[in-house]
Amino acid sequence: MKPLFAVLFVVTLAAVSTPSRAAAEAPAKEEKILRHVVLFKFKDSAKPEDVQKVIDAFEALPKKIDAILDFEWGTDVGVENLSAGFTHCFLVTFRNAKARDAYLPHPAHEDFKKLVGPVLDKVLVVDYWTKT
Repeated sequence: MKPLFAVLFVVTLAAVSTPSRAAAEAPAKEEKILRHVVLFKFKDSAKPEDVQKVIDAFEALPKKIDAILDFEWGTDVGVENLSAGFTHCFLVTFRNAKARDAYLPHPAHEDFKKLVGPVLDKVLVVDYWTKT
């Protein structure tokens, strides 16, 4: 009787202490990141070189503001004619809301807003959470 008890005990112990295959293969917990979408509609009077200065200045922000995780931009190439005059889209990514909140009042961002203000007709900003 003792050998049977020992075998059951060892098998039970192994089952409790060994993680299941499904648990071992489960993906890591998905993290969220914060996207900050900025759309610009420039004034009709904005010169191409003024628009380029804005683009260059926006592209420089990630080097000046550590809170920025990633940055990309592009111009509208839509065929539906639904852009409402917004021609440039900038996507700024942050690890969390705290990083975004540090970016907004950052002196480099404030300087950028002063640069873009005179040539900007409208701006649209949307923030959203997404998974990494």
